[in-house]
Amino acid sequence: MGIDHGALVEVVGELVRIPSVFDPSTDRCEEAAARAVAGHLRAFGWDPAIEHVAPGRPNVHCIVDGGLPGPTLMFEGHTDVVTEGDLALWSVDPFAATIRDGRLYGRGAADMKSGLVAAMFATRALADRGPFPGRVVIGALCDEEGMMTGAKHFVSVGHMAGVDGVICCEPEGGEICNTAKGALRIRVGFHGRMAHGAMPFMGANPNRAIGTFLVALADFEREIQAATGEHQHLGRAWLTPTALRAGDSVQMNVMPADAAVWIDVRTIPGLDHDEVVGRLDALAASSAAPHDVAACIDVIDDRPAIDVDPADPLVQAVLAAHLATTGEPGVLGGVPGATDGTVLTSRTGVPSVVYGPGGKWIAHQADEFVEIADIVRHAEVYVEAADRFLRAG
Repeated sequence: MGIDHGALVEVVGELVRIPSVFDPSTDRCEEAAARAVAGHLRAFGWDPAIEHVAPGRPNVHCIVDGGLPGPTLMFEGHTDVVTEGDLALWSVDPFAATIRDGRLYGRGAADMKSGLVAAMFATRALADRGPFPGRVVIGALCDEEGMMTGAKHFVSVGHMAGVDGVICCEPEGGEICNTAKGALRIRVGFHGRMAHGAMPFMGANPNRAIGTFLVALADFEREIQAATGEHQHLGRAWLTPTALRAGDSVQMNVMPADAAVWIDVRTIPGLDHDEVVGRLDALAASSAAPHDVAACIDVIDDRPAIDVDPADPLVQAVLAAHLATTGEPGVLGGVPGATDGTVLTSRTGVPSVVYGPGGKWIAHQADEFVEIADIVRHAEVYVEAADRFLRAG
């Protein structure tokens, strides 16, 4: 039996209609989407597990055994979506799963409910063919759009044991992404002494230290880019200050005691994260000293860059499946941000590729959409890729 394309699209629409934004202030979370995924997996005859990482934030984990000895392939997706944002920017209801001109619109349509459902239906099609070597693991994880606690939990409880390769079903515009940028999230804090704005000499101004630090940060970014160059698929490394805070409250006539800047560092393979953190620590200290303030840095998250060898059996299986299914050679590419695959690979060494339906740059935008033909095409490639990978092992 093949994939029921109509049912595939129907289930994608069902999931898009579930507003699985994590927002405790409105009681929205991934719970309903995760339970819908688990319900469909049960309907396929399987026995999924639901494991709560946090209240309202479950992972869904399902093992489909092929009945013959062989390796294990994981299909990975996430159930959370980002906020819909300003509704005035949408031409459709973001949670109505509107189908128009061959496209399915809605928040999460591309990122990444279509990829997750395509993997589910592909696994069913593979199982319907009869016994196959090894196993397929389906992981529908929570919190990819935040701190990736779902993927971190999945690794920490041992579910990656025995997995030989992961296809992360994020939208990449048809590219087979064997590389992905790394990410460091860093807070740099400066602590001085509060004073009246009319008498700054009575205190120590942390905001002046931030100004010095930001100039040094821009110089350090240029230094890194000159040293590492531009990656073929990932472009340049970036050190972007994203948020500033001058004290807990703003008062025009008060010089605050504390200030902080948050930095989103995006790295490419070959750039050592420990060295970057060490340099930032030194820059913070040298920026603070002339202003008589103290500095400290906190690493909030650390996701190393991923670079899987194009000759790896997983990459080769997806390339061959793409060619066999579409008649067109597959194109290798890179993920401009981090995905759950970044966590799964960096923490276990298991190779991953990112390949899924939807445009590469459509995520998080108003009028997010996915081409229906693209959902179907990727589901068919997933079947072929799984078959090739498992039989080659």
